[in-house]
Amino acid sequence: MASNNDGAAFVAGFIIGGLVGATVALVLAPQSGEETRTQIRDRGIELRSRAEDLGQQARERADAIVAEAKQRAEDIVTEARHRAEEAWTEGREAAMKARQEWLAKAGRGGPEDTVEAEAPAEA
Repeated sequence: MASNNDGAAFVAGFIIGGLVGATVALVLAPQSGEETRTQIRDRGIELRSRAEDLGQQARERADAIVAEAKQRAEDIVTEARHRAEEAWTEGREAAMKARQEWLAKAGRGGPEDTVEAEAPAEA
């Protein structure tokens, strides 16, 4: 995958190459100086407009990529939180079961010995 710098360098090279090529073609064309200057100015305006359009498209793509990355990050955090809660619940249940088994073996396994663990505080 090409980096943003590679894309910017390509666009800049494309625009500069277009300007140089258009200028050389107009200067070498058999026409008056006024016509040549008018064509150079018109080409410059056209190329500037194209460069602005390409820049806008690049910004829109970058915004879309950023939005997608944010959504993926949120999804990862949500999934990690869900897995942590599941692991905590399973650990709490295993600890309670082990305690009950230990109390039963010690001969003290009554309901008064059951202690509920509190859920972890939300971060």
